Amino acid sequence: MPDAPLPSPPPADLGVYFALLEAAALVQHGVHGQLRDSGGLSFVQFQILAALGEDPSTPRSMTELADRLVHSRSGLTYQVGQLEKAGLVVRTPSTADERSVEVTLSPAGAALLERVIPGHIEVVRDVLVDALDDADRAELTRLLTIVARHGRARPPRSARRP
Repeated sequence: MPDAPLPSPPPADLGVYFALLEAAALVQHGVHGQLRDSGGLSFVQFQILAALGEDPSTPRSMTELADRLVHSRSGLTYQVGQLEKAGLVVRTPSTADERSVEVTLSPAGAALLERVIPGHIEVVRDVLVDALDDADRAELTRLLTIVARHGRARPPRSARRP
């Protein structure tokens, strides 16, 4: 039986994709351990707390959080439930829409976020930021913002930003 032909090399367009995936995986790997060790949090739980911590006085709807984090609503509901059981967030019925639920950061959640953030920043600097000079950081931020804006312009609902 003849040898199978070797696959052709991937298109050059995939180079940027694979580089992005590898860099994201390395950053996530670094922060996963830090979040687990310093706060007992998963990455998604940290994202929820961080989003709520941006303006702790403003409740966020579950849909808004799912859209912001590009996470399924069912998965987000589970994670918010876990955070609520731990006393880190509070869920209440929406005053604007009786079908909706709003989430706010509890004082315990704010305290945990405050405790976790310094180590999180340290890890992010170590695995990402310190590899780049100021101009490269600005350029990478600019480029990733363009990619995110492009993706959010034509996404499924769970990926749209309001």
